Amino acid sequence: MRVSEKMARCRIPLVLLACGSFNPITNQHMRLFELARDHMHSTGQYKVLEGIVSPVSDAYGKQGLVPAKHRIAMAKLALQTSDWIRVDEWESQQPDWTETVVTMRYHYNRILQEYQKSTTMHKFSDDKNPTVTSNPSIQLKLLCGADFLDSFRTPGLWLDEHIEEVSGHYGLVCVSRGGLHSERTVHESDILSRHRHNIFLVTEWVRNESSATEVRRALRRNASVKYLIPDSVLQYIHQHNLYTQDSEKRNQGTLLRPLTKQATNPVSSLDD
Repeated sequence: MRVSEKMARCRIPLVLLACGSFNPITNQHMRLFELARDHMHSTGQYKVLEGIVSPVSDAYGKQGLVPAKHRIAMAKLALQTSDWIRVDEWESQQPDWTETVVTMRYHYNRILQEYQKSTTMHKFSDDKNPTVTSNPSIQLKLLCGADFLDSFRTPGLWLDEHIEEVSGHYGLVCVSRGGLHSERTVHESDILSRHRHNIFLVTEWVRNESSATEVRRALRRNASVKYLIPDSVLQYIHQHNLYTQDSEKRNQGTLLRPLTKQATNPVSSLDD
């Protein structure tokens, strides 16, 4: 076996998970995955196997959040051309808002079982290749934009133990966005700074400052959003009359569920 092949086999298998509203999913959301995969491959340590889009449940309580069935449908339409990113409905189907760390635990347990099963089958089907059992275990990292990382500083939005588990046990891949300084966010947080070796900061050199918020605003004003979101998603929005003046009033005046749930009933395990 050549050295390059051996090194490729020793790379850590990695799955990237993006949690969020995806209200609606935009081209920029999908670009995060491509940028993150390129960066993680460039480290020489990882091999990205899969990307997962996990839309939040309706119980999140964010203003203007359209029903999950529509956000799931739009995400699936947007990702029809991707051969490695998929949409997962588990989080969106939960009756209550699910903490990001709980969603990560769920997906990690699932992909770990699938990976162990596939490597075991490979072992018994290819006796000439005993090195498969020495491959490192699969990892899951949270993929986010700099605005998501900055939310760790919002009082009451995150529990310290959740930030500890997300950044320490799993890890983060954060793509730069706008004028936010991810390096400063990590530096000013004792928890993030302690796990900075497990936080990968990715620079987006081709700036695209579009956001789902701006897309919704433009749609409400009958302005064009072509080339900001896939045509299939735009067609779906028009077909179902989404993102109107009335839809933006949904959950108006409602506190985000994390601010109420975590203050009274912090979760400590997946069973919770």
